[in-house]
Amino acid sequence: MLQVRELHAYYGKSHILHGVDLDVAKGEVVSLLGRNGVGRSTTIKAIIGEVPPAGSIRFKGEEIAGWPSYRIARRGLGYVPENRDIFPSLTVRQNLLLGLKDTRRPGKWKIEDMLAMFPNLASRADNLAGVLSGGEKQMLTICRTLMGDPDLIMIDEPTEGLAPLIVRQVGDLISEIARRGVAILLVEQKLSIALDISARVYVMGHGTIVFEGTPAALKADAAVRREWLEV
Repeated sequence: MLQVRELHAYYGKSHILHGVDLDVAKGEVVSLLGRNGVGRSTTIKAIIGEVPPAGSIRFKGEEIAGWPSYRIARRGLGYVPENRDIFPSLTVRQNLLLGLKDTRRPGKWKIEDMLAMFPNLASRADNLAGVLSGGEKQMLTICRTLMGDPDLIMIDEPTEGLAPLIVRQVGDLISEIARRGVAILLVEQKLSIALDISARVYVMGHGTIVFEGTPAALKADAAVRREWLEV
């Protein structure tokens, strides 16, 4: 579904990505792991068009490198940024409605689905989103992206700074997304979540992929974990 080849990206004169290759198959959950600052977030920003990419990005058989972000989203590629962008002056329900791409065609996800999965959001459905906690804002951001009915969703650091209970709820949501057949590219710091729900993992170091394999293979490779993941 998603094939990235020889992806390079720059911030000004700083060369951040150095030929990244990765794949996500239809319905697959893939995690992109690594320490902060190695280029994980830049990778998905380049894929979605927020950072100018150099290289090949193919999504559902079509080259999308260089497309504007809105066109990539309409093609069926969802993106959940780590800064939890919501519209604070709108209600939770209104934020969810803004995620719809086509009000005439029902998708796999409905507002009722979101509120059923997250009682916290259901009890605040008609409250302004700006009063939500950090965890509730993260849930809302993911749910709003799902309302656009993506075939693949890229999620950047969804559990960063959240309480353990909310971390588990977010992990459950990601698992539910996968069960409904949506492919996922997950950037995550918490190895326990990433290794539990992923079919394959990539490890990044210094703007390149330094490991690709199954969660079991990564668990068995102490050298890779020590060199590229452990603090």
